[in-house]
Amino acid sequence: MDKFSAMQAFIRVVEAGTFTKAADSMALPKPRVTRLIQMLETELQTKLLNRTTRRVTVTSEGAAYYERAVRVMSELEELESGMTHARANPRGRLKVDASAAVALPILIPALPDFHARYPDIKLELGVSDRPVDLLSDHVDCVLRGGELTEQSLVARRIGEAYLLTCATPEYLKRHGVPKHPQDLDDPEGGHTLVKYFSPRTGRVYPFEFTRNGETIEVQGAHQIALDDSSAIVAAGLAGLGVMHALTFLVQDHISKGTLEPLLPDWSSQPIPLHVVYPPNRHLSNKVRVFVDWVAELFANHDLIQRKSTFPRQRIGG
Repeated sequence: MDKFSAMQAFIRVVEAGTFTKAADSMALPKPRVTRLIQMLETELQTKLLNRTTRRVTVTSEGAAYYERAVRVMSELEELESGMTHARANPRGRLKVDASAAVALPILIPALPDFHARYPDIKLELGVSDRPVDLLSDHVDCVLRGGELTEQSLVARRIGEAYLLTCATPEYLKRHGVPKHPQDLDDPEGGHTLVKYFSPRTGRVYPFEFTRNGETIEVQGAHQIALDDSSAIVAAGLAGLGVMHALTFLVQDHISKGTLEPLLPDWSSQPIPLHVVYPPNRHLSNKVRVFVDWVAELFANHDLIQRKSTFPRQRIGG
């Protein structure tokens, strides 16, 4: 039995819903497709399809086999991508996950360029800060900020980000402008912080400030903690407190005057930005071109590169 052809026929029948449509899409006689499915079921000793006069439905065993068969065919496509023509024209589904803070202002607006370069790659982009298991979730790569916890994965550093302390002018009128990080930790100061908590561990992070080798950790009072960097900016804009926000998310707000930068003589440690993928010995070409494209994007993107104006210069300066 030609198992490869039988698998192809089975996948086409499941997706087309009839043997006739599947045969037409494969340019094969319908009896040939029927025989391939029968041979496959005999080989597996399992009924894969329920047949009626009008349509074909997949059994529970057939559904499980279909999912794995599609994965095998995808891997065969990746094998072909190593050939010269495929290398120049990578194709197939690419599943990527990125935080909203990175995806919305930076990644998604640049995707027309990626699709213009690689029109045969179909991108599936998950946008969240939720923990992702690349293997069990079948994700090809993720874009994340912070220190890496999964040592078994391959990470390519594509940039770094900084945090800026800021608040709305209205909040500062009510609570005053802090002159020193410790002012945010003073119970009598009346300041409230908007904090970040890890969706993986649940830890609520303090604010950290560095100047001339001195580091100060501020716990402060908070009424809200969020697990998404963009949500932190939204909370800060709503006047819910002083926030530690990614510079590239607040630059425009500061330029417009809707946010005021605070403690300009203090800075935060840089947050490394990585694209992370499983340690496959032969990295697929579609993943390779995406990783290279993202590295190029971050190396030249104005929102990322303008971080150099912080914290000692006001945005737009």
